[in-house]
Amino acid sequence: MYSPPAVDKVTQEVVPILFLVVAISLVVARLPKVDVGLSAAFKRRRIMNWLPLGLSYAFLYMGRYNMTSLIDHGLITSKQFGEIDAVGAVVYGLAFLVNGPLCDRLGGRFTMLIATAGAAVANLAIGIIYWKQGALPSVLTLTLLNAVNMYFQSFGAVSIVKVNASWFHLRERGTFGGIFGILISLGLYLALDWAPKIADLTEWSPSLFVAPAIFIALTFVGSFIWVRDTPKDAGLGEFDVADASSGDEGPPDKAWTIIKRLVTNRVILTIALISGCSGFLRQGILKWFRTFASGVGINVKDAAGHVANPSFIVQHWGMVSCCAGILGGVFAGVLSDHLFKSRRPPVAVALLGFLLVGSIAIIPALAAPIAVTFIVAFMAMAVIGVHGMLSGVASQDFGGRKNAGTATGLIDGFVYFGTALQATVFGHILPEGKVLGPDGHTMISNPASKVMSNWYGWPIAMIIMAVIGIILALTVINARVQPMKFVGPATATEKT
Repeated sequence: MYSPPAVDKVTQEVVPILFLVVAISLVVARLPKVDVGLSAAFKRRRIMNWLPLGLSYAFLYMGRYNMTSLIDHGLITSKQFGEIDAVGAVVYGLAFLVNGPLCDRLGGRFTMLIATAGAAVANLAIGIIYWKQGALPSVLTLTLLNAVNMYFQSFGAVSIVKVNASWFHLRERGTFGGIFGILISLGLYLALDWAPKIADLTEWSPSLFVAPAIFIALTFVGSFIWVRDTPKDAGLGEFDVADASSGDEGPPDKAWTIIKRLVTNRVILTIALISGCSGFLRQGILKWFRTFASGVGINVKDAAGHVANPSFIVQHWGMVSCCAGILGGVFAGVLSDHLFKSRRPPVAVALLGFLLVGSIAIIPALAAPIAVTFIVAFMAMAVIGVHGMLSGVASQDFGGRKNAGTATGLIDGFVYFGTALQATVFGHILPEGKVLGPDGHTMISNPASKVMSNWYGWPIAMIIMAVIGIILALTVINARVQPMKFVGPATATEKT
């Protein structure tokens, strides 16, 4: 039977990732379970809760990382991208000061609806301007609309943690964090591979932003129908998750009170600082790898459309990032729950150690750039795993379900301050793959990007951040959660 080329191409892209998801799911299903006495009915209803929530977050990723396609396709310079990304990251980080407490007050379901509605409108606005102008919006317009998008995107992170903090017991959050990471990793796959592919297949460039807007809008509907903030809201009664809010059933404290007590808590503040390092490393890998590859001539098309130095990893960076996220998330979650007895910092130490080794290995590998692609794929697994363990799980544990939104806001806010730092640093120290030509409009290749010594700043900056992160993680490696109330200057405690 004849199969159109487009269908064959889609099949080649999708089948491998489906096989991997099935394989990982089977492995996880065979792992020793943490039994916290949940009924079959509770587990079924919980799946109905976290699946649409997870898909919402996955498509929010698609509407966030799609901006990187502009630099990958030579539509803007890396310096312009760095400026756009830095502003968006700062807005995202600062927004948590407002959105975290709002999430604790209004509930994660409501703020996830705000996130999906706002992000869909922001992406649609970029797409419409792109279509109306017949050309990419100006850098200023992209910066402003991306900042609006990132403000609403910040609701997504706190919402997903807030809701899940009421549905998952402390002892099962690590493994679930790994499984849930599969859905988040699919978001990277959608953004880095499928957002530009949809634009290519439709031959309509604005769909790079319009398509994510449509998918995000659909998840708004799914979350509205199925997601509930707590098991009680779903008619399942009370459920004690045994985290830092255990035994405290009162309303969330005032925002400033929560923030003050979180930042004076050494464990939470240290986790936030570690997350800043992981944010620098995470985006330094995910957002700059293809810039490096195209700059040094890997997987670059010539005028005739032929690909020079083809690389599967570069060509399918979204799929590789997705696979890495799945493996890293499952590895980190299982390690946390079954080896370290639900402690998160030891996992961070191990994964940051992998990142340090990978960053060091890049330096000699620059002599053979194709080798860097394999090292970066390995590093992506570690960095996505550590991000999920800290932002998605540790924030629930040490902040407690009652104040999970604010705690996640603080920790994930530091992730994006790290993101803003890397966007600024790498945007200025790394050579641009393409630069504006003499006419001020046409993009031309930059000869400086082919000089390997110009790329040393990339791994060196990551080495510094990995070392700082490891040192910080070692200072809280034995931290454990104890039930508490927000009544004193310090909350979650440590046992050494």
